[in-house]
Amino acid sequence: MRSYFMQGVDGRATLECRDVEAPTPGSGQLLVKMRAASLNRGELIVGHGLLKPGAAKPAGMEGAGEIVAIGPGVNGFSTGDRVMGRCPGAFSEFAVMDAREAIAMPPSLSFEDAAAIPLTFLVVHDMLVLQGHLKAGEWLLVTGISSGVGVASLQLAKEMGAKVIGTSGSAEKIQRLKAHGLDLGLVTRAADFHDAVIQATGGKGVNLVVNTVGGSLFAECVRSMAFEGRLATVGYVDNTLEAKIDIQALHSKRLTLFGVSNKLRTPEQRASGVAPFVRDAMSAIAAGRIKPIIDGVYPFDELPAARARMESNAHLGKIVVTMAGGSK
Repeated sequence: MRSYFMQGVDGRATLECRDVEAPTPGSGQLLVKMRAASLNRGELIVGHGLLKPGAAKPAGMEGAGEIVAIGPGVNGFSTGDRVMGRCPGAFSEFAVMDAREAIAMPPSLSFEDAAAIPLTFLVVHDMLVLQGHLKAGEWLLVTGISSGVGVASLQLAKEMGAKVIGTSGSAEKIQRLKAHGLDLGLVTRAADFHDAVIQATGGKGVNLVVNTVGGSLFAECVRSMAFEGRLATVGYVDNTLEAKIDIQALHSKRLTLFGVSNKLRTPEQRASGVAPFVRDAMSAIAAGRIKPIIDGVYPFDELPAARARMESNAHLGKIVVTMAGGSK
């Protein structure tokens, strides 16, 4: 089968398509004929902990397809079932998926849409629901809201009845996201949004922050938080890994700061969030109230072009690669 491998070389992730043997599912695993997979920026940035300099490894982290073989100890799935989920090596013609991570695809969902959901929306559900405790009527601030995680945060938050403020350097992207419920869009990449946030929230600040940008905006995010506010750090595309913390604000406003990452979690810990996500979000996805915003769909052979599109920062939402037989 054909499979893309990536390797950290001189501070950059290289991509290479290789011919390799198809994997065999082990205990608790599914072998999936991949129909579509989506890109995630963090995977392709050396130094984020997902890719380290050294030996090459299969590329891709989430996708969708059809089950072609089932390993020992798996119940609840049959060959031919359409599934989506987080899985290593998703940019391949076949990939192995932990059955605990596999989610049955609703009939209404295309493979392209399904491939854009698992990792991104599971992370967002973790931030907004499991750790962020966002409630209807509360305010959410998302920095870098045009990213895949940013857009998904907007969509899930609106489904939950929250109000959303987002920052982006692109006025055009902000305008497009207003059609998806964005309450206030701030065209900026700088740490200069506090005053606008405070004004929009009646002087109180936001209840939850999703910071997809990194340390350059951290202090401004803290300034913009309400009493008992929560701040999720999910990325650092600015490569700024340190920031000052206002200890007085942390103390007096009873703030909560937390990170969202799976790289140090056990397989059991990663799988633990799947059932709550299915419970809380899949009905909205199946009904079409939440539909992934896909910037572009590229054939399997054009993964490098898809990556270039992502790295250009011109995209809005997710970028998807399809294998033979994609779509529904």
